[in-house]
Amino acid sequence: MPPTTPLSVTDLAAGAADTDLLDADASPHRPLLVVDLDLAPAPTAADVRHAVLRAGAGERLLVGRTARDVPDCPTVLLDALDLTLVRAPRDRHRAVAATGSPATVAVEDPAAESEFLRGRAEQQPQAALVLRQLLRLSGQLPVPQALDAESLAYSTLLGGAGFAAWLTARGPRPAPPPASGEPVLLRREGAVLRITLDHPERRNAHGARLRDALSAALDVALWDPGVREVILDGNGPCFSSGGDLDEFGTATDLARAHLIRTRAGAATRLHALGGRLTARLHGHCVGAGIELPAFASRVVAAPDTRIRLPELDMGLIPGAGGTVSLPRRIGRPRTLYLVLDGRPVTAERALAWGLVDRVAD
Repeated sequence: MPPTTPLSVTDLAAGAADTDLLDADASPHRPLLVVDLDLAPAPTAADVRHAVLRAGAGERLLVGRTARDVPDCPTVLLDALDLTLVRAPRDRHRAVAATGSPATVAVEDPAAESEFLRGRAEQQPQAALVLRQLLRLSGQLPVPQALDAESLAYSTLLGGAGFAAWLTARGPRPAPPPASGEPVLLRREGAVLRITLDHPERRNAHGARLRDALSAALDVALWDPGVREVILDGNGPCFSSGGDLDEFGTATDLARAHLIRTRAGAATRLHALGGRLTARLHGHCVGAGIELPAFASRVVAAPDTRIRLPELDMGLIPGAGGTVSLPRRIGRPRTLYLVLDGRPVTAERALAWGLVDRVAD
């Protein structure tokens, strides 16, 4: 996809991002625009004020970029943009990470990365735009209502063209094999309840059976006041590979699926455990494999932990609670980045952002 000319802050202030979002056949047109914060002329204070207003009222994703490691613009503008890419400092870790405003993400080449994100949004514009709308809304809601909003948005996208195309390209899949034993193990040691995902042959994929078993295990902790600490971990090569892809597209009643996600799922239960919950991660933590443990008050990651949100490729958004749990840990811009970028994040970067609290074996 050829690069496009980025906007300047002055262009944004003048309304350059305000053209019609939908084209003649109601398809999103230019869902993501890049705002180059380094372009001349330097914006005036009035330009910045108008740019902030335009960004807040706009409908498109706005990704700022700068060749600096610290943006030379007011914080209020960074907060108004959906995300800003800055140049990563070249320390001994080639830190792709951590310091600076939570409205920014440090990358080695902000110009190239902004074009990559633009291309990703062009491939799945419906999901990208719904994600923007949802993240801007859910941060203002209490967690239970934010989870309802996420699920409603997710159900909408399950009926969308992007998800349908992904299913068609993937082709028919056999039903997943049943677990050889119980998919979730419980072990009580005094006041400590350990809940272990135990379906390693499916990499602890979050299918219906594991979901129900996990929710039941969490209910034990919620109903028993003698449980003062809950440890959530997983057996096998990884904590969880996320949603069981062999079950994707099998729901025939999307309204019923919404009620199952929000009333029978684990997210509200994990949130309700509050300070009693510690999650221990290892290996690949994909989709629900990070969305759910991010509700824990303490997240400990093994050094081999790799975190990824792959839903955009499917024409979807995170649907296990990730648009609620992750922004409350790392902020809206970095959550948006994880979904738009889609590539794995190391334990080191997750620690720098605050997505995990400690890295330890």
